Amino acid sequence: MLTFAALADPSRRRIVEMLARGPLSVSEIASRFTISASAVSQHLKVLRTAKLVRARVAAQQRIYELDTAGLAEIESWLDGVGPLWQKRLEALERERRLEARGRP
Repeated sequence: MLTFAALADPSRRRIVEMLARGPLSVSEIASRFTISASAVSQHLKVLRTAKLVRARVAAQQRIYELDTAGLAEIESWLDGVGPLWQKRLEALERERRLEARGRP
């Protein structure tokens, strides 16, 4: 899944978190990093390829915003594994309660 590979990098996760608060221009994103503007552009390219962000042109700027397509892919994956983890967590909680009551 490209989405998880893209989010494996802390800088890209930070960009996604920034864009969750609203659209930003490339220069606004780059100004929040100590890495080069070129490096930020490369991160944005990876995020676009993974369909986590999209760009639109406004005058002389590229404005980036979250792309719901990539986020939907993550949500779909979580829906598939969520029930499995929920059952395991419930079993763990039952065991914790039994131990708290004095069962070895």
